[in-house]
This record gives sequence, structure tokens and C-alpha cells, in this order.
Amino acid sequence: MVGRGRNRCVGRASRVLLWVCALVLLTPVGVLAGGKPYKIGAVFSVTGGASFLGEPEKKTAEMIVEQVNARGGINGHPVQLVLYDDETDATKCNLAVKKLIKRDKVPVIIGPSTSGNSLAVVSVAEAYKVPLISCAASYKIVEPVASRHWVFKVAGSDKHVVGKMYDYMQAKGITKIGIMTVSTGFGASGREELLRLAKDYGITIVADERYGPKDTDLTAQLTKIRQSGAQAVVNWSVGPTAVLAVKGWRDLKMEGIALFQSHGFGSKKYLELCGDAAEGVLLPLARVNVGPLLPEDHPQKKVIMEYIRAYEAKYQEPISSFGGHAWDSMHLALAALQAVGPDRAKIRDFLENTRNFVGQHGIFNFSPQDHNGLSKDDLEMVVVKNGDWALAE
Repeated sequence: MVGRGRNRCVGRASRVLLWVCALVLLTPVGVLAGGKPYKIGAVFSVTGGASFLGEPEKKTAEMIVEQVNARGGINGHPVQLVLYDDETDATKCNLAVKKLIKRDKVPVIIGPSTSGNSLAVVSVAEAYKVPLISCAASYKIVEPVASRHWVFKVAGSDKHVVGKMYDYMQAKGITKIGIMTVSTGFGASGREELLRLAKDYGITIVADERYGPKDTDLTAQLTKIRQSGAQAVVNWSVGPTAVLAVKGWRDLKMEGIALFQSHGFGSKKYLELCGDAAEGVLLPLARVNVGPLLPEDHPQKKVIMEYIRAYEAKYQEPISSFGGHAWDSMHLALAALQAVGPDRAKIRDFLENTRNFVGQHGIFNFSPQDHNGLSKDDLEMVVVKNGDWALAE
């Protein structure tokens, strides 16, 4: 988040936003700070099954550090990113977080990339009293808040995604759906919310199918849903199975039954892999994915477009929801370091009291009761149209 006059473009942004803006005004461009480095720890799934999440997160975090240090760092201190790849493995993730805390002595950690890995390290962050800003979705990462005192997250919760999706279904007269979810932490959490909230929206789940993350054919699940009389199918997964769901839906000629994906489908790489089969797929997405489609006076427009321009110029590839998670978590960590320095307890308190933080995934309002700071209103319903995202009508 760079450039002068950010408070004017946001209008109602708080002092938190002003601190982030100030990062670029501390010393002349190109002058490296000479103080002791301020460390930020990071654990992403750069390789392994969730590499499509972790790779853009890593690239985004590294880009931001380069930007900040090129402009003098924070309060005379260069920023040092200490980053580990958990290889999409919960055990390795746990070890990496402990290494960051005990050996590298970082004051704040961003990541992990996945819900399962995040849930695997919540107890570590709590035990060592180190603030952790997860990039994953499950509401269980930050709830109950009483036992998640040191943990925050920047991805919209599954309950927000389901609520946005069900709002859209209500408006379209969809009352009977089939769901299919992957047997991971992410899929289990999504399934719970799909089941829990259905009655509140007048929706009946007529089929409830599950599958493994390494399954290579979802025809059986889709066939059962087609036979159930469902008006729509919701698939909740990330990785290859998200693509399989689209291709299976198309191969079975289920176009009369709308296909909804979770926010885990929020990368244009999926659209490339699915090709024409993805046309018409619906999903709730954070606005980082649709920045060019937002009105000019939208409070997130400027920061999203700046991120898009910088990332695509540097890496020659489109941004994704996942890189946006790293942008949000990095800038929250930077704002905390700017305000209170590398003190773990003070960083935790600063994060919990952050209001009106304009990010890629919404306008964050954290509190002692809410360590996510977002709502379903921070999402847009999106449809795949001509191989790209479009706002759903």
C-alpha cells in the first residue's frame, strides 16, 4: 500500500491505514535503512498440493518487502522476511512455526496457507504467545476467540462465503441443492457451514457427497446429485478436485443445474485448467479478484489496482485471492511494527484493535470478539464469463 494521499482515496480509513501509507514516506527512495532488522515470519505452502496458494503468497510477501526496504524500511529499520515452505504438510508446518518462534525469534508470523495447517499450529501460537495472521479460511482458526487470543486471519470465513452464496440462491429461487466437499479441514469446515445455515435461508440439501483430496474422478458424486432433484450443486475444495468438479459437471451435461464453487476457486489458473468447461460457474469472491470491475469511488479500488499493477509487472502472471491474503497479512504486520515495534504482546493488541483497514479482501474491523474482521458484505458474487471473472447479475 504505497503512495501519498491514501487517506483521501479511502475517506473513512483509520489511523491504521495512515501508518501503512507512511511506510513509503520515511526516507528517500532507494536508501536502505540502517537499524536492526524488523523480522516478519512466514509459512506458506510453496510446494506440495496447495502450491497454487502458497506460491503467489510467497511472491506477494517478497515483493512487499522489496518495496518497503527500497523506501527506507520502517522507522529506520529494514524489514526481513523469514520464510519457510511447509510443503503442504501439517507436521512440517508445525516445525516451521516453532523454528520461527524459538530460533528466528520473529515477533509476528503470517500464514499458513491452508486451513488444515493453520489449525495444526494454532496451539503453538497460543502456547508461545506469538501473534499469527493466518491466510486460510476456516472459521475454526479464530473461533472461539477465547482460545484464539493470539491468532487472526485475513481470508473471509466459510460462513461469510456460504451466506453470500445462499443470498444469491434465494434471489434466484433456488431452494434445493446438492453439496460435495473434500475430506480436508477446508472441506469439512465448509460442509459444516453449508449444512448449518441452509435452514436459515430456506434451502434444503437433498444430496451430501464427500470425496478425498487425491480422488481423480467425481462422476459418482455428481451423478447422485443430478438424480436427487437438486437445482444447484455446491463444490467445496481446492486443487485438482476443484477442476475435476467443473469438468465432471460439464461432461455430464448438467448445465441445467447451476454449479457453485467455494472461494477456494479464486485463481485464474483454475480457469485456464478448466477452459470452456468453467463457463457459467458461480462463486463468491473477494474484491481483489475483480478490481477493474469496481466503481472508481470504491474504497478498495485504489489499493487493489496498485497491487495488480505491481504484481503483474513483476511476475508476468495474474493476481489471485491467495496472493491477496499475503498482501493483507503483510500490511497488517507492517502497520503493527510501524506503530508499536517488534513487541509480540503489543503487536497482538494492535491487531485486535485495528479498524477500517482497507485491504485486498475487504475493510477489516477486528475486535476482541472478532479476529477475522470481515463479513459477507466484503464479497462479490462472481460468474465465469468468456474465460474471465464477471460480476454475477
